Amino acid sequence: MFKKFLHFLSNYSTFIALVFLIVVFSLVSPMFSTSRNLLNVLRQISLLTITAAGLTICRAAGELDLSVGGLAGLTGIIIAKLLIHANIPLGIAMTITLLFGAGFGLLNGFLVAVVGIPSLIATLGTLSVASGAALLVTEGKAIYAQFPKSFTFLGQGYLIGIPMPVVIMVVVVILAYILLEKTAVGRHLYAIGENLLAARLVGLPITFYRVLIFVLSSVAATISGIVLVARLGSGQPTAGGEYLLEGLGSVFIGMTVFKPGQANVLGTLTGALIVGTIANGLLLMGFSPYIQDIIKGSIMIVAVIAAVYKEEIKI
Repeated sequence: MFKKFLHFLSNYSTFIALVFLIVVFSLVSPMFSTSRNLLNVLRQISLLTITAAGLTICRAAGELDLSVGGLAGLTGIIIAKLLIHANIPLGIAMTITLLFGAGFGLLNGFLVAVVGIPSLIATLGTLSVASGAALLVTEGKAIYAQFPKSFTFLGQGYLIGIPMPVVIMVVVVILAYILLEKTAVGRHLYAIGENLLAARLVGLPITFYRVLIFVLSSVAATISGIVLVARLGSGQPTAGGEYLLEGLGSVFIGMTVFKPGQANVLGTLTGALIVGTIANGLLLMGFSPYIQDIIKGSIMIVAVIAAVYKEEIKI
């Protein structure tokens, strides 16, 4: 019985920590546990979670995508310019932007799977390209305009009382979960992440899968970029930068829960909830954003160190 309890703690300690944080912040600030504030927490982490879902797919196959923050900012600028300057209909503008994001992912996948550049280096380079392109196109200035209501609805609207970014987040999380946990593709991605050589020897299409994960990661980042512009009502060339560090933090924290040692979508969602809960709770307690960053970063470091020490994560 005691061994089972220890096993339970080992597998779900991070989730227990999330519940503990919620209880503590609810006691310290009664406003925290209100339905309005909890819904606000979900809205705050929605775009982070969408981006992190793509990063989870990459990490499941043993790769990292550092370009997501820059790509989110660039694709946000692209759709803003298509809607305002080119006056292209919303459906076509979104399709073009998503195709651009997928093409960007193809470039990442080509550099990693075909050229053979380590993903850490390849995507660090494309991050710089995306960030520089966003600043070049806008000359470092934000794009302010009156966007169509059908577009701003994606970021500011509600569906049966639930913010649209949260709805989109739920859809992306469900799709990513199904892909990784319920399909042969997901099993193959985990196999590649566990042992690339063994996966190649059994005949898995390694190159195809390694390209695919970067395409999916880039599409997720593009969705975040699109919804971010709809939410802000403006195109910000530097927007989306925080999604990289907090997204990776969510993924690595998530690798300590449910399926220790493996990137998994429910774990990533738990990690994002921890990040959002800490930020919201500290804000209600009156802490400055700078203190919040220090505390969030420290918690991420401690969580990952603990997991690495237990050999649950190998980086």
